[in-house]
Amino acid sequence: MTPIRILVVDDSTVIRKLLSETLSGDPALEAVGTASDGRIALAKIPALKPDLVTLDIEMPVMNGLETLAEIRRLYPNLPVIMFSTLTERGAAATLDALTLGASDYVTKPSNTGSVAVAIERVRVDLIPKIKALCGVAAKLNLPPTPRLALKPRLRSHSAIDIVAIGSSTGGPNALAAVLPLIPADCPVPIVVVQHMPPIFTRLLAERLDKNSAITVEEGRAGARLEPGIAWIAPGNFHMKVVRTAIDIRLSLCQSPPENSCRPAVDVLFRSVAAAYGAGVLAVVMTGMGADGALGAGEIHEAGGEVIVQDEASSVVWGMPGFVHASGLADAVYPLDRLGMEITRRVLQGHGSHAAVSPKSYSTMEPHA
Repeated sequence: MTPIRILVVDDSTVIRKLLSETLSGDPALEAVGTASDGRIALAKIPALKPDLVTLDIEMPVMNGLETLAEIRRLYPNLPVIMFSTLTERGAAATLDALTLGASDYVTKPSNTGSVAVAIERVRVDLIPKIKALCGVAAKLNLPPTPRLALKPRLRSHSAIDIVAIGSSTGGPNALAAVLPLIPADCPVPIVVVQHMPPIFTRLLAERLDKNSAITVEEGRAGARLEPGIAWIAPGNFHMKVVRTAIDIRLSLCQSPPENSCRPAVDVLFRSVAAAYGAGVLAVVMTGMGADGALGAGEIHEAGGEVIVQDEASSVVWGMPGFVHASGLADAVYPLDRLGMEITRRVLQGHGSHAAVSPKSYSTMEPHA
């Protein structure tokens, strides 16, 4: 198999050397060149013909955002992974980059105190994303698709009481396409796990809140779930919903990662299945890996509904594809229909006749 060709763009000589040597150490990858700024990178792309570019954000001469905009103009289908710092400024710039069309991002292995640790971080965080974005499924890292004896479900009632969403690679833009379509008078709460580190999740919630009719906040321990509010799990914390004698509230914990993730979709999905039973609508959107599949199974068994984003509109059809392959998806929708479909399913069980879309759903059947 021909190795994936990667152009490494970073103004740090140390980072360029670290990335090039680590990436080329994987037989499926080849670092075919480096560049210290965006202008040099753009000059090298036609000759090197990389399959993917890793792009630093803060660089002299031509920074990462300027370079990304030009790459998207000249090479709209070339995958680009941003290399950002785990800081407020780095997080904000990364979200800007994702909006401009970056495929994904990783945070720089700073303050590790060890070259070996930094190399391992690159192997764990960056290499799987490169392979996923270039169509090399890292199936060896996934559990086998469960062969479930799915039982017919007898829903105890028709109403959706909560929407639970899971997403990863490509998720920030997917959420930005879905949540603004939810009406302000949404009669149920929404809980979301998007795989992101601390700082990033707070800024993501703030940006989504500005562009949505509903309120979007980063999850906090003890917050009471209320209609019309979407809660984004904070980075480095699992988020659960817990039913008390009088209401349902959020709970945060730092128990071990699941599926190498914290927050993990499976943790959230298990909790909503336990708290709401058949009243759950689970939505699994774009993302690499299998996080969410086991939790979706518990929602399915409890009588809830599970829908997923389709392959064509997903940046990586890992998480939704795994749920679909497991036989757990009640329906599959393109991204531009997910927001309307969530709203339709929620409103139909709450006796609302609010307009969801000028389109008739009778002509928009879900595809398998």
